[in-house]
Amino acid sequence: MLAEAHENAVVFKLTNAVCESLNKTWLDFDLCRLRAVNRHKVNLNLIATLHYPVNDVFIKGQLMKKANGYKPWLYSVFFDGCQFIRRRNNPLIRLVWELFKEYSTLNHTCPYVGQQMVKDFYLRHEKLPTPLPTGEYLVLLTWIFNKKPQATTNFYFTFVEDL
Repeated sequence: MLAEAHENAVVFKLTNAVCESLNKTWLDFDLCRLRAVNRHKVNLNLIATLHYPVNDVFIKGQLMKKANGYKPWLYSVFFDGCQFIRRRNNPLIRLVWELFKEYSTLNHTCPYVGQQMVKDFYLRHEKLPTPLPTGEYLVLLTWIFNKKPQATTNFYFTFVEDL
C-alpha cells in the first residue's frame, strides 16, 4: 500500500533555495537559483567558488517540517563530508547523496577548491525508499571549514502524496 502511494506521488519539488556565505574570503555563491521547467519540475542551479583549498568539511544538516512555522522533524546530523565521500558510510547521508550526485561536481575526495556546482538538479520521488508524509519541508545545511561555519544553504521543498 505504501509503495503504491509512493509511486503515485503528485508533487515532490523544490520551492525555494537560499544560499549565504558567512565568510566571503573563503566562499562566494555565484549562483543559487531555482528554475521552473514545468508545473511539477523545478531545477536547482548552484555555483559556489572556494577561494582556498578545503581539506576538512563538516556539514550540520537538519530536516524541518512546516507546522505553524518550521519545526525540527526526525533528522539532525553532523558528519565529516570528506570522510563520507571516501567511504559512503552513513545510510541517511547516502540517501541524500543518491538524489543529487549525478548533478554535482562534489564527486571527488578532498581537497575542494575553485568552482563547485550543482546543475539542473531536481527531486525525483522514485529515488526515495519510502514516501514522506504530505507537507512542506526545509533542509538546513551549515558548511563548516577549518572548524568555523563558512556558509549556509537552505532548501525548501514540497511532498504531496496521491491518497
